[in-house]
Amino acid sequence: MDMHPIIKYVIIGMLILIIGTLGTALYSMLRGGREAGTSTVKALTLRVALSIALFVLLMVLYALGIIHPRGH
Repeated sequence: MDMHPIIKYVIIGMLILIIGTLGTALYSMLRGGREAGTSTVKALTLRVALSIALFVLLMVLYALGIIHPRGH
């Protein structure tokens, strides 16, 4: 059974968002200033939340049999 294409797009989109929030955290950290620490923490918190959501999504999809490992 092949994975539905929309699932691939959702997973890739979440990975892009995770990388984007990491870049946002880096930018705010390098920018400095008084509120830099707060915005860095917010961006990293969002990144962790997205990573956990992606992990849970992958586990649910695997448990439902929608995705399968491709190893030999």
